[in-house]
Amino acid sequence: MKIATIVGARPQFIKMAPLSRELKRSHEEVIIHTGQHYDHEMDGIFFEELNIAEPDYNLGVGSGSHGYQTGEMLKKIEEILIDEEPKLVIVYGDTNSTIAGALAASKLHIKIAHVEAGLRSFNRDMPEEINRIVTDHVCNLLFAPSETAVEHLKNEGVLDDVHLVGDLMYDAILWARDIAKEKSDVLEKVGLKENQYILSTVHRPSNTDKKENLESIINAFADAKLSVVLPIHPRTRKRLKEFDLWETAKESIKIIDPVGYLDFVRLIDGAERVATDSGGIQKEAFFLDTPCVTMREETEWVETVECGWNVLVGSDFDKIVYELNKDWDVSPPKPSPYGNGDAALSIYSIINNY
Repeated sequence: MKIATIVGARPQFIKMAPLSRELKRSHEEVIIHTGQHYDHEMDGIFFEELNIAEPDYNLGVGSGSHGYQTGEMLKKIEEILIDEEPKLVIVYGDTNSTIAGALAASKLHIKIAHVEAGLRSFNRDMPEEINRIVTDHVCNLLFAPSETAVEHLKNEGVLDDVHLVGDLMYDAILWARDIAKEKSDVLEKVGLKENQYILSTVHRPSNTDKKENLESIINAFADAKLSVVLPIHPRTRKRLKEFDLWETAKESIKIIDPVGYLDFVRLIDGAERVATDSGGIQKEAFFLDTPCVTMREETEWVETVECGWNVLVGSDFDKIVYELNKDWDVSPPKPSPYGNGDAALSIYSIINNY
């Protein structure tokens, strides 16, 4: 069967990798990369390190407003789907690439599978929330990572072909963790010691596009007892310079260029804790037994908060400082709300039967 996989951002490449390795056993997969992440360090290197095929199509859409970006993707994806005539389209997560792929396929009456279905932050100010809700309601196969996600779908009346499969990110982390420890020398390159630094990522518009929020985060990092390491997102670099915060940031934290997947896994694994506003990195930290401070007011991954491995602080200076410096109690047993690392095989089997 011909299957079209639509991806466009770093977390989607990671989720795609274990499933693509399964699909190629008995299906023809056409990979469509929208170009939402278009820097080599933000996309190309991930295909290399994850040992998956280069995309068959790269749409090169790049950055832009949500309407422009989604519209360009929708137009170009539709053209490819008409030419390729896949029997199934797979979309991942909650980006503009996700909703564009789902809408294009649904209007062409092509069956659609959504990996990571049912997640809700209940904050409709986040464009990702709109993307994931609309995508779930036009899809035919819904692969939920947790029981909470299944319940969210039930509450919205989405009952047919919902499958609890676990989280593909867990599959990817299990595959990459030992390889990263063996091959990555990023700690030595950056001058870091195991459990002696805090790893951070900051990229959400709610944190980067408001000077007061970005300044609060940078000032909080400066008050952390351990050194904060920040692989810099292009948007964050741009905003720090626009808001005259660049020099302050360079003086108070260790800013490095974006790194490849294996290096990033090694950085999370070696960190004393993580401070992030990313959804995916909250989970990656959880899977690697690294406590996480999430600089958002809500999270889709509520299970990580409920079991004490994650805490929400928003952009509040005092809360960030407190959570970066407190002693973290991670002695309670750790649950497994996202499966056992075999989500790819489960999804592969369900697709075959479907």
